[in-house]
Amino acid sequence: MRKTVNINRDWRFTGPDGQASGVDLPHTWNAVDGQDGGNDYWRGTCLYEKDLEKPVFAPDERVYLEFRGVNASARVKLNDTLLGTHDGGYSTFRYDITDVLAEENHLQVWADNSVNDRVYPQKADFTFYGGIYRDVYLITVNKDHFDMDYMGGPGISVTPRPVDSYSRGEVSVETWNNCEDENAVVRIRLLDAEGAVAAEGKGRNVDLTIPSVHLWNGVEDPYLYTAEAVLIVDGVEKDAVSTRFGVRDFSYDAKKGFFLNGRAYPLRGVSRHQDRKGIGNALTPEMHREDMDLICEMGVNTVRLAHYQHDQYFYDLCDERGMVVWAEIPYISEHMPNGRENTISQMKELIIQNYNHPCIVCWGVSNEITISTKDNADMLDNHRVLNDLCHEMDRTRFTTLACYAMCGPFNKVAHITDVVSWNLYLGWYVPGFRLNDLWIDFFHKVYPNRCLGFSEYGAEAMTNLHSSHPKRGDQTEEYQALYHEYMLECFEKRPFMWATHVWNMFDFAADARDQGGEPGMNHKGLVTFDRQIKKDSFYLYKAWWNHRDPFVHICSKRFRDRTESEIEVKVYSNCEEVTLYCDGEKIGTQKGSHIFRFKVPMKGRHELRAVSGAAEDTAVFIRADKPNPDYKLKGKSSNSTNWV
Repeated sequence: MRKTVNINRDWRFTGPDGQASGVDLPHTWNAVDGQDGGNDYWRGTCLYEKDLEKPVFAPDERVYLEFRGVNASARVKLNDTLLGTHDGGYSTFRYDITDVLAEENHLQVWADNSVNDRVYPQKADFTFYGGIYRDVYLITVNKDHFDMDYMGGPGISVTPRPVDSYSRGEVSVETWNNCEDENAVVRIRLLDAEGAVAAEGKGRNVDLTIPSVHLWNGVEDPYLYTAEAVLIVDGVEKDAVSTRFGVRDFSYDAKKGFFLNGRAYPLRGVSRHQDRKGIGNALTPEMHREDMDLICEMGVNTVRLAHYQHDQYFYDLCDERGMVVWAEIPYISEHMPNGRENTISQMKELIIQNYNHPCIVCWGVSNEITISTKDNADMLDNHRVLNDLCHEMDRTRFTTLACYAMCGPFNKVAHITDVVSWNLYLGWYVPGFRLNDLWIDFFHKVYPNRCLGFSEYGAEAMTNLHSSHPKRGDQTEEYQALYHEYMLECFEKRPFMWATHVWNMFDFAADARDQGGEPGMNHKGLVTFDRQIKKDSFYLYKAWWNHRDPFVHICSKRFRDRTESEIEVKVYSNCEEVTLYCDGEKIGTQKGSHIFRFKVPMKGRHELRAVSGAAEDTAVFIRADKPNPDYKLKGKSSNSTNWV
């Protein structure tokens, strides 16, 4: 039976300066220069090396080398023998190294994130960190084993669907193996969450039924089954694979929005980039879990995993927490004629490696492709090819894409996929909150049968910048909050939108940017890059979306020094009533929802306390003689100018 060993420890890295040093994986060489601004982070080829003792394996076994992510291209040698190359920095790939192994082995991996015209992404508003930034494994399997050689896939796919008014589950299981023995048998078992057998059968491809099926029902009840496949030859178990799955169905309606298991299920959530401050994209499982915990705390029910294939561990977390996921490839910002083959291979890997995840409901074909490419015939044809490929490989999910703000509603590219979403920052990059209402209503009137969503919307916010009179482009926490207050109301009035995704859950690195006094960053996150500060807007969304955990949050508490004789204090809460106290004296009690506003006289130093039942929050505000200069952006501001 197969054995998996992690080999992340004790690599030798030769970096841009030509100097060698010891590193453990995951690792990137752009963790600092990819986050400090200037659009000058080093892009090129670096070398990772590791000495390996020959693993112990039987004569009838094979040994594979598995990489979970090398950005963006990899060239791999073992004992000076070229194992192969891989283009695409976000997916799994493997090599059978059995016949190359010696008693002592030298492994070399050249990772390359250099500029080229054939491997995506090449132009986008985020840093393309180079390195072996995900795990590496040695996997030992019997010579008769489930497939390990096609597109990094698991060798098993599970297609479930509920039937009979959701009382039963029909599950099709397909497996692939390399055994040619006529006596080979594949045994399939479906296990419930407690490990009991829910259904079983034999065959490479089998159709099974789960009576009294327990549905995967989003954040309320993300129930998971496990499919086990065992390859048996002459009564001996040779190999086994397993995968979790969920039984659910979903649909969309241009007039009623998204449906999960037959009921209206408005998708309201966030987008996520995978990088961190001082770490880049070399995340640990603990970091992934922290991200998911923060997303869940806010009450999110959908995540757009932008703009590339994310770590398998994070898709697993989405399965477990009930997140509905939009998964996409990094076909972004510009169409490269020489990159068509790469878009196809990255889409194949995305689907094959992630097919079994119940969280995923759609495949994203591209993002903002018309920024640098207009109605180019080759670009449009590339989109049609990808759209058809998705439907050919997966008949259960729909396709989508994210259109650039300047891509008009009549643009041909916006009408290729099953549904469409737009990246619109009306009220940030251009003035006027109400433009959002006008744009949505216009599209919906012209195309009443086309499902529309918002794949990105947001505003920059620095937690050290504040204003009593926030304005577009001032980068203050207060303006970001006003922007999102408006957008939540806007979407609430338009339930026909199939999904809305805030840009972004977390601040992230974009080395070409210089905004807010901190170059190299996009500050549209609801949480800071280091995950240490939840901005006021985080609590606004929590007030709207989290219906489980009562809380109150006093806004602008980092805006302590005030010059006014009276200030408005906003409280975000998911409770129906909030009471505010100032220096122990009751200011007032308000009934309402989401946002509560109180007037507080300012004479000196005041301690405020907001209370609703057991939930409470505190803040301190101080009457100052003159404005605190630290609250205002210093130097020349790029305001809300986009990275392009």
